Amino acid sequence: MKDQIKKFLNEDQDPKAIEKITSKLQDLLMKNEEVGYIGVQKKPAITVLPDSIVLTNKRIILCKPKNLGLSMDFVDYDWEDVAGTFVKENILGSEFSFSTKTDLTISIDYIPKTQARKLYTFAKEQMDNLKNVSVVVEAIIPPPINYKEVEEVDIEEVETEEVTNYAEIVSVVPPQYQNIQTDSISQEKSMKDLSSEELFEKLQNFKKLLDNGLILQGEYDTLKKEIMSYM
Repeated sequence: MKDQIKKFLNEDQDPKAIEKITSKLQDLLMKNEEVGYIGVQKKPAITVLPDSIVLTNKRIILCKPKNLGLSMDFVDYDWEDVAGTFVKENILGSEFSFSTKTDLTISIDYIPKTQARKLYTFAKEQMDNLKNVSVVVEAIIPPPINYKEVEEVDIEEVETEEVTNYAEIVSVVPPQYQNIQTDSISQEKSMKDLSSEELFEKLQNFKKLLDNGLILQGEYDTLKKEIMSYM
C-alpha cells in the first residue's frame, strides 16, 4: 500500500475508501494544497460505498461515491467561507458538521468518534490560522491619508494667486502612492514566483490602495484571495 494512503489509516479508516479518494484527489488538489485529514463513514451495517470528508490546508471537500463506486461527486468549501465547525457524538459514531457564512449547515453522519474529533481539531487549527493572518495584516497597515483635507488645502492656496495654467490645479495621486499603484497594475513578477515576504508586501500595498479609494472592494477581495492561495 502506498505511503500516502497509510498515513490516513490511523483511526481505522476503510483502506479501500481511502485508496479511491486519494487516487481521485491527485487531479483536484491546487498548488501548495495538502491533505490534512480524511474521515470515512462507518455505518452499523456493512457500508459498501461510504461517504468521506477531506480536510486540506485550503478547503473542506465532501466525497460521495455514485454509480456503484465507479464515479464520485465532490463538493468543496473554502476555509474563508466557513463560519464554524461542530461535532455531535452519538451512540453509533458521531456527526461532523460545519456552517458557512451564507447560513448553510453541512453534515456527515456515522463518522467514528476518534475520526470526528480529529476532523474537528484540524478544522479549528485552519480557522485559527486564517484569523491570525487577518489580524497581522490589519495591524501593520498604517492609517489612510485623508485626501479630502489635502484637496481642500490645495484649493485654498490656488485661490490666493492668479492661475495661468489650469493643469496646475488638477488633482493627482501623491508621489508616495504612485509606486504602489504602478506596482499593483503592472505585477511584473507572477504570483507563483514571489516569496512569502513579497506576497505579504503586495497584500499590504493592495490594502493601502483600497483604504485610499484607488481600487474597489471587489477588486481587493479578488486580489487578496489570489495572494492567499500562494502563501
